[in-house]
Amino acid sequence: MINKVLIANRGEIACRVIRACRELGIPSVAIYSEADRESLHVKIADESVCVGAGTNGESYLNLANVLMACQISGADAVHPGYGYFSERANFAVALNSLGIKFIGPPTEAIEAMGDKASAKKAAIAAGCPVVPGSDGSVPNETEALTVAEQIGYPVLLKAVAGGGGRGIRRVDAPEELAGLWKTAEAEAQASFGSGEILIEKCVVNPRHVEIQVIGDSHGNMVYLGERECSIQNLRHQKILEEAPYEKLPDDVRRKMGEAAVRVALSVGYHNAGTVEFLVDSNNDFYFLEMNTRLQVEHPVTEEITGIDLVHLMLAVANGEKLPITQNEVLIQGHSIEARITAQDPDKDFAPATGLITGWRTPGGRGVRMETHCYAGFTVSPFYDPMIAKLIVKGRTRAEAVRKLKTALHEFEVEGLKTNIPFLRRLIATEEYANGDFDTGFVPHFLDEEAH
Repeated sequence: MINKVLIANRGEIACRVIRACRELGIPSVAIYSEADRESLHVKIADESVCVGAGTNGESYLNLANVLMACQISGADAVHPGYGYFSERANFAVALNSLGIKFIGPPTEAIEAMGDKASAKKAAIAAGCPVVPGSDGSVPNETEALTVAEQIGYPVLLKAVAGGGGRGIRRVDAPEELAGLWKTAEAEAQASFGSGEILIEKCVVNPRHVEIQVIGDSHGNMVYLGERECSIQNLRHQKILEEAPYEKLPDDVRRKMGEAAVRVALSVGYHNAGTVEFLVDSNNDFYFLEMNTRLQVEHPVTEEITGIDLVHLMLAVANGEKLPITQNEVLIQGHSIEARITAQDPDKDFAPATGLITGWRTPGGRGVRMETHCYAGFTVSPFYDPMIAKLIVKGRTRAEAVRKLKTALHEFEVEGLKTNIPFLRRLIATEEYANGDFDTGFVPHFLDEEAH
């Protein structure tokens, strides 16, 4: 049994896991950088260990220091959150060598799905539709041109080891490929330590829909509905997510869920994970990737299912069987999550840093906040700009949208710029109110605002 959990992360997700551990009576250990010494996750954990100076490389991504923190604290299990070490098989291997549980999938599953080329092969083997493209990484620009001509423009160049919208470039014509290839390759190398690139047909303005799965080590797995994640910035990073996707036909929803389960089981997966799809205007869906971790947007799934995903992750890691079957998964209501970021919308969403001098958060029935910030906290330049997640739930999508508008109206952050005014304007549009949007909506919205 798990006796003490170290959370190898920071910010709101660290707070989320710490609270889940406390609810289950499991002591928690926070790690922090010097820059995060006053972060809320450090204050609410049972213990905390400093793992280095301000930058990620010196602290949260310093493998030796994080492993040392495990040994110093006596933690016998680690929850990785998302980002950082959550999808790095070498981290799970290192923990296992020390006799420490990794609260996540088996290392073989992380490796299989961490490489987009092998993930695509696994999806094909599981009978899941995939976007046409290269069988694996493409060795050079010349070969890339050949593949692009075969599948037809536009195409996407994608980092094989990628995620989070990094290492992706759309190519609309042959003459653009060489320059964009170099850019994507350099970004992939800088972000993931691998410059390998694959090519896929660009499904123009699709919906981005993902399926939450969770399984145990006894061969049981369920899907917990879908999340609609098409509201994304120019870097393909999600801004608003909701569940369910109300315009998805029930038969397509079932087929996607069953395909997601097949893909996960095909690589021996257990614990929580997300299978992501592109859905076109005909409701045909295509496998995009699998994230072998908890997602930023997991709260909307929790809100509509009543299932605590972090509790389940801990139970599965303890060797327990899933307490639910597929027939027992019940979807009720509608939930939306807004990512609140310290960014200046008037300066191309440049990160904003500094002291939070005022912090007024929304409340009321059906309003949930996940954050590590407060008045007096200093937002550092070293980390992701997300400072909070605002989650609302209504009986219908229309009610959830109204709650989100009210909550964003109440939410005030003083001392630095945030994206809250931008979100207020975005959700006030007729397209958002009616659910008439796809992955091209935000660029279109920004273009209209600029003119």
